[in-house]
Amino acid sequence: MDINILFIGDIVGQPGLNIVNMWLPSLQKKYRADVTIVNGENVSDGKGCTEKEAKILFELGVNVITGGNHTWDKHQSQEFLKKDPRVLRPLNYPKGTFGNGYFILETPKGKVGVINLQGRAFMAAIDCPFRTSDWIIPKIKQETNVIIIDFHAEATAEKVALVNYLDGKVSAIIGTHTHVQTADERIFPKGTGYITDCGMTGPYDSVIGMKTDAAINRFLYQTPQKYQPAVDNVHLCGVFLRIDSNNGRTKEIERIFFPDFEKKVER
Repeated sequence: MDINILFIGDIVGQPGLNIVNMWLPSLQKKYRADVTIVNGENVSDGKGCTEKEAKILFELGVNVITGGNHTWDKHQSQEFLKKDPRVLRPLNYPKGTFGNGYFILETPKGKVGVINLQGRAFMAAIDCPFRTSDWIIPKIKQETNVIIIDFHAEATAEKVALVNYLDGKVSAIIGTHTHVQTADERIFPKGTGYITDCGMTGPYDSVIGMKTDAAINRFLYQTPQKYQPAVDNVHLCGVFLRIDSNNGRTKEIERIFFPDFEKKVER
């Protein structure tokens, strides 16, 4: 029996939330999604995810919300992370960090394990994502072979290294964080689906979701600037996965960019 999984990439601010609200039900119907996972670390004004945004996403049928390096940027989210196990933060933060780094979801077609990991190349010096996966994957496999990893990382090499390290041990590794969708979706030899980055759900007339003036000034003057989500040319990005629920192998992976950007380019 196959299980269909829809993964939506980094949702940025209200524009990203709006397009998810508008189109997610149709995409769930189109792909007959049994499970919907979204990365929500930028959904609250571009940084963090509070209970307000999470509630909206869960009411839309989202099952699990993953995070990343901006998970803690809104102080309002801290207590929420402690009480809702469906809202994840990267598992490889140091021991004692509050929140959950993985979740096992019950579905009519069986259980699905979701793991959130964060890279270390060009990012914070936290615990090793490779060694963290070594202890959590056998634990989850006691309950299910279907395991999805959101690997929130900067460096392509680190992401590709992890999928080679874990090929056949997990169902899929979906890259997030860079906000730029890559055209390298594939299934590795032992059955692990992969994409380096599934892309951003948010405004594309921007600098990776943020207003351009502030981003440019940050580079020009090397001083802090206020982050504000942009508003125009909004798209929804992600991937669809069809997975064998018995052995956990990915059978199909499809990249989603909606509405299709190419159709909007003037020739």
